[in-house]
Amino acid sequence: MASIRAVVLNCTLKRSPAPSSAEVLGREVLDALAGQGVAGDLVRVVDHDVRFGVSTDEGDGDGWPAIRSKLMAAQILVIATPIWLGQPSAVCKMVLERLDAELSETDAEGRLLTYGKVAGVAVVGNEDGAHHTIGEVQQALNEVGFTCPAAGATYWVGEALHKVDYIDARPKPDTTGRTTKALALNSAHLARLLAEQPYPPPGARDAAVGPSREPA
Repeated sequence: MASIRAVVLNCTLKRSPAPSSAEVLGREVLDALAGQGVAGDLVRVVDHDVRFGVSTDEGDGDGWPAIRSKLMAAQILVIATPIWLGQPSAVCKMVLERLDAELSETDAEGRLLTYGKVAGVAVVGNEDGAHHTIGEVQQALNEVGFTCPAAGATYWVGEALHKVDYIDARPKPDTTGRTTKALALNSAHLARLLAEQPYPPPGARDAAVGPSREPA
């Protein structure tokens, strides 16, 4: 069985050691992945000097290359983001912009380096917008080469304008717990399938089918 690793990018706006609901849910995803035999790490992006840009390295002490190396060593990426104004956080959007650079990074057979990597999403907030946020993040991740599994997201949304965050919610909602377990189960399963059966390189299907023939 293929060895699988995961990395969770916590896209909270709060620097450590401030408490973060996105980090709580992100670590719950890691715990659920551990139950599937997947080890992993969590990175709070805002603790690193990640520059705005769309390259793999913006230079001048950019913190993204170190985070990217963790991402490239993993087979599962989970983006954990809070909701602000019904949107993914600014940190999350910056991460997605940095991942745009992967469209220019390919292996020896012409496949994106992100092909074969699985992407999940974890969202928390005190307002509506979880489905919209998940849709935005999943679409962007898929566009830059990641594969999203079935039930590939988990979320918790508190009552709008109230002060109870996911970090304070007691008891933890069973619905979020179930979706977190489904995200972990399906992500680990899909990552192992892709490790054993990679995507074909560009043009492989055309070569297998052969040249088209005009009807007689």
